[in-house]
This record gives sequence, structure tokens and C-alpha cells, in this order.
Amino acid sequence: MRSQLEHIARQWISLWCSPVNWALFDELHADHFEDCSSAGRSNTKAGFASGLREMIHAFPDLITTVEDLVIDEQQARVAVRWRAQGTNKSIFLGHGPTNKRSVITGIEIIEVADNQIVRRWGEWDISLFNSSV
Repeated sequence: MRSQLEHIARQWISLWCSPVNWALFDELHADHFEDCSSAGRSNTKAGFASGLREMIHAFPDLITTVEDLVIDEQQARVAVRWRAQGTNKSIFLGHGPTNKRSVITGIEIIEVADNQIVRRWGEWDISLFNSSV
């Protein structure tokens, strides 16, 4: 179970890279997926996909990497600490475009059932957004 949870989490973060593998997105997210940190978007699978599209549009060369994972097998949850870098080409989260390489970091918690992500919580740090990398 532990290796499966890690595999799902790493695949999920790989979606936050350009280009997005939308078939994998559909495979990983349950139809009843709930985004518990939707930032004003719909908290559904479609709403989360919309947010991902906005991020990729703003950072067309986005690369996101996993920096740390904590796995809770009993709750089927994974905490992921990540770092994303990309060139900001349009407005995102009220900032930009800067046309500079920017960094966003964050921590996500995903809950998995039947090998699909059913719930997500996340906190992002955009304090390095306007800093050149």
C-alpha cells in the first residue's frame, strides 16, 4: 500500500508540469473528487482541472518536483512538499506577468481510495513569485 500511495502522489505532482497529461489526470482523480482548498473555484474535479489549466497557461514551461513525502497508510493519505519553477507569462494568483523564472512552493495532502485521489488540501507559498530564480 505504501508504495502505491507514493506512486500515486508522484504521478499527481507530475501533472503540474507542462504539458499536462490529461488522460492521467482523469485516471488519478475520482469522479467525486473534492478540492478542500479550492481558492474560490468549484471544489470539483473539473474545478481543480481549471485551476491547473490556469497555472500551466501562466507558466508554460512549468516544472514541479517533489521535495518530500509523508505517507499515512491507515488514513490512505500522502503529504507532499513540492517546488514549482517556470517563466511567468500571464497573470496568476493576482501577480504577473513578470516574464521571469518564478518559484512557488507548497504542501498538499491527498486522500486516496480505490487507487484514485478523492480529496485534496493544499497551502502554497508565493513569496518567491516575483523573485528571479
